[in-house]
Formats: sequence, C-alpha cells, structure tokens
Amino acid sequence: MFEEGITMANDYTICVATVGGGLSVSPDGGETWNRVRDPLPSECNIRALTVYPDDAHRIIAGTDSGIFRSDDNGVTWGKMESPMDDLQIWSVAVDPSDSETIFAGTRPEAFRSKDGGKSWQHLNMGVNMNCPIGTPRTTNVIVDPRDNRTVWAGIEVDGVYKSLDGGDNWIHMTELGPDPFHGDIHGMAIQAGPTTSIYCTSPFGIATSTDEGESWDYHYFPKFNENDNRSYCRGVAIKPDDPNVMFVGNGDSIPGITGTIQQTRDGGKTWQRTELPVVPNSVVYWFGTNKAVPDSIVAASLYGYVYVSDDAGVSWRKLPKEFGEIRSVALTPN
Repeated sequence: MFEEGITMANDYTICVATVGGGLSVSPDGGETWNRVRDPLPSECNIRALTVYPDDAHRIIAGTDSGIFRSDDNGVTWGKMESPMDDLQIWSVAVDPSDSETIFAGTRPEAFRSKDGGKSWQHLNMGVNMNCPIGTPRTTNVIVDPRDNRTVWAGIEVDGVYKSLDGGDNWIHMTELGPDPFHGDIHGMAIQAGPTTSIYCTSPFGIATSTDEGESWDYHYFPKFNENDNRSYCRGVAIKPDDPNVMFVGNGDSIPGITGTIQQTRDGGKTWQRTELPVVPNSVVYWFGTNKAVPDSIVAASLYGYVYVSDDAGVSWRKLPKEFGEIRSVALTPN
C-alpha cells in the first residue's frame, strides 16, 4: 500500500543536506521544514551527515565550509575548529566505542580527531592521486564495531583501504573487479556476526567480502534500459535491528533520470526492486536510519525527492517538500 504525502506527524526529525541549498530540518517527520541559516551558510554544500552512535540527538555535518555539530536534532549548530574549512568533506564517522574519536573523509584522504573535534590530524592514507577522476574522494569511513582499531575507508575511485591501528597506517585492499570503476566506492556498510560481511556499492552494483576485504563478490542489478551501460548504485543501509534487511540506492546512471530502492530481507541472497509511490527523478542517492527508530527509513533521490517508510521498507510515501541536489540525509528520534 502506497500513498503520496503526509498522513500523520511522525515523532522523529529528518535532516536533508544539499549542494547549494544548505541544510533543511523537519522536526515532525517531513510535515514542516526549517532552513538552517547560522552558523551553517544557508547556501553551502553539505555532503555528509552522521548521527552519533551513543547520542541519537547529536549530528555532525561535513560541508565545504568546515565541520559542524548539533546536539539538539539539528535545531542549533556550532562550528568545530578544524583544518578542513577549505576542503570538501565527503564523509564523517564517529567511533561507536569512543565518541571522542571522529573521522572526516575529505578530497583527498581524511582527518581524525581524538578529542571530540578540538584538534585534528591529517591521515596519510597513500591514495592514488592519479585516479580517473583526478583528486580522489573519501566517500565513506567506518569504524569497525568489532574492534575500533580497525577502520575502513571507501575511495572514489581507488577502492577500499583498511587501517588496523586506528587510522595511523593504511592498507590498500585487493581490487574489487577488473574495471577501475569496480573500485569507485559510493557506499559502505558492515554486517558483524559469525561471518562478518563488508558491503560496498559502486557504478556496477554491490560488492560483498566475507574475508575481511581480501576478496569480493559482486551482485549486479538489472538495467533500467537495454542501452544503459550498467545499473548504477549509490548508498547502502542496513536495518539497525535486523542485518538481514538491507537497502541499496539504484538508478540508470548518475545523475540519471530514474531510480529505485533495491532491498533484501535475507541478507543479500535475493533482491527486490521497490515500487515507490512516485518514480524517482534520478538515482536514489542516500539513506538515513537510526537504531532508536529502527522501522523508519528515509531515502532521497539525488534530484530532490524524499521518501519515508515507517514499516521497515514494506511501504513508502513521498514527502511533498522537494529540494535541489540532495547528498545526505539523517534521521533522529524526537
């Protein structure tokens, strides 16, 4: 059952980060919106939003004007002093076992703070500065929930890097496929368990490693059109309380003219294309989830459509409000 628009106010906050349109915040699940204008510039570029793992109301925003933090579901913000004011920040991660440790993936490489953002250290990751897109972007950083000394990073276009000492030193993992763009990493996720899986999305699909990144198996989604080069993938999210349920943002290309959400409920053995109430106008770019509201998922197309599910992806609604170019979304409980 699908419906367009809002039928009830939901008790969570949605943050939408854009390129050129700053940050918008809805305190009632998408019914009303407020544009943040200070201290984040109202027309700034924001490519990364992350909710703290130990505080569901605290959010970090990575922008082209520095890094900012909110402690009240995005209502008010403060700027962290950092050496990243003139860099593009593409990803932010907080250590789940020590929230004073923060990573920011930039263009290129990354920075780390061990004191909650008071001071920062540049991390020399050794990325390939001659990749096909020029200066590479660190699109994902994940602190391994099993051991915070292990840190994973996905690079656009330079594959997967791993640190075994908290980010001091980095290893370039095996290539994900024969084409350089198999290693054009867009999204990453970890499913920890008896057999831990590392997931990466790229223009080709979703790759899975069950041997700590030593080898990868790709799943390729069906093309939207016969003449498409491939079925393009962007963000990936795992349901916070059920690792068998996963979502992948999919589309015909980047930015593309159409897209969908691919989902699995059996840990990736089978995938189904989601029938959304309004066909996306571009690739589905990113997701927001939160363990405090595990059945709610926010998804956004690159070109401004926002979708919400409150039943773990069984049904979806499109929010009436539309945006410009969305790069990240976040979800927090009220």
